[in-house]
Amino acid sequence: MKKAILAAVMLAAIPFAALADDDDDAKPEAGLGLAGLLSKSNRETLPELTLSAGQPVSKAPLTLKSGKYYTLKIEADGSQELALEGAGFFRAIWINEIVIEGIEIRPLGVDSLEFDEAGEAEISFVAIKPGSYHLKVPGSTGETQQVAITIE
Repeated sequence: MKKAILAAVMLAAIPFAALADDDDDAKPEAGLGLAGLLSKSNRETLPELTLSAGQPVSKAPLTLKSGKYYTLKIEADGSQELALEGAGFFRAIWINEIVIEGIEIRPLGVDSLEFDEAGEAEISFVAIKPGSYHLKVPGSTGETQQVAITIE
């Protein structure tokens, strides 16, 4: 009986032994590392978004891939109290953390980020739900006051 239990435990351990060589620095074509979706090979830094009175929020639309881990930096110059809202986008991603002045926040949900003065926030997240979304300055109607985001 003991031999049967030992054999079952050893057979169950085989898949884990195969993963032991799977480091976090694996090439994308080799698959994800032990950290899964959070592996270094699955990370990408997006172009910075800017909040400034009368200036475009982004230089171009963003195209993301579902299942990929992203970092997005948002910088406000303090020229005006401005926010970015996008409840639909925030519901289509899993937010790992939002970092503001070195303080890491791990929220369950976000509707918007508002900057009362100059500063920056960095959001790290995994894109989940494919679709077309926007992050925009609330109350604005201009195309330059928003960034179109597509998750494929």
